[in-house]
Amino acid sequence: MAGEGFNYKKGRPVAVALQRFLQLLQTAPACLVTVESTQGSAPRERGAWMGVWADDDVAIAGTIGGGHLELEAIALARSLLAAAPDAQGAVVKRWSLGPSLGQCCGGVVNLRFEVIASADAAALKKRLQPDLHPLALFGGGHVGQAIVNALAPLPFAIRWIDSRDSVFPEQLPPQVECEHSDPVEAAVRDLDAHSRVLIMSFSHAEDLNIVAACLKRQRESNDLPFIGLIGSATKRAVFTSRLRQRGFSDEEIAHITCPIGVPGITGKEPEVIAASVAAQLLQSLYSQGGLG
Repeated sequence: MAGEGFNYKKGRPVAVALQRFLQLLQTAPACLVTVESTQGSAPRERGAWMGVWADDDVAIAGTIGGGHLELEAIALARSLLAAAPDAQGAVVKRWSLGPSLGQCCGGVVNLRFEVIASADAAALKKRLQPDLHPLALFGGGHVGQAIVNALAPLPFAIRWIDSRDSVFPEQLPPQVECEHSDPVEAAVRDLDAHSRVLIMSFSHAEDLNIVAACLKRQRESNDLPFIGLIGSATKRAVFTSRLRQRGFSDEEIAHITCPIGVPGITGKEPEVIAASVAAQLLQSLYSQGGLG
């Protein structure tokens, strides 16, 4: 059985998988399976985890990579739960992926098995809490909402900002905070350091003011690694001219990514744009060492 959700290196499980794990832990003890170490090629990295319950009908939370290794790990976890549901301590087992499991990875994986109960929930939440990267999203329109949905299972803490105070949906992923700011560009001053920024307000005038505020902050602090502006090549050309008039150099303006999204994906549907932008943000994280 394949697990649900993803785990990121050095304790970066998605918030959704961790939330589900802690909820299910209130109903019955579980076995936490963690990738303790690897050698050579392996399906997952150190720190990847999954929660396993004795009941076959309970879904697995998280994943250590799927395939034969995960099936073997689930079987061992359930045998440990059956033998000693209140056991303390941990068991570490080594798998050689090629010879013992017939997997093409060919490396070695050491898995750690711990039987845990609801009393361990607080410590586990602290231990497995995702390391989320700050992202500021300006604009609560259709594309903004699609991007929030696309980023929900990914390692971003989203600050969602709009000058209108009634545009945000009632139901939000746990890592999203909504903020009304008027003027909207005023929110740029107190963004978390190293925030990635996406700009897609309902107004080109607002967009321009937000971009200018970001470039001013970048000039002063150099702490916004990605400034993405929705729009076309024509919009970029117009904004370039107007930003020059405001005193920004071509070198500063070059820090803006516009259009946003992975090149070659040309669909205009909000969900298509959102998927493309999510992929671009992950590329930014990997290229700058935030993941991987």
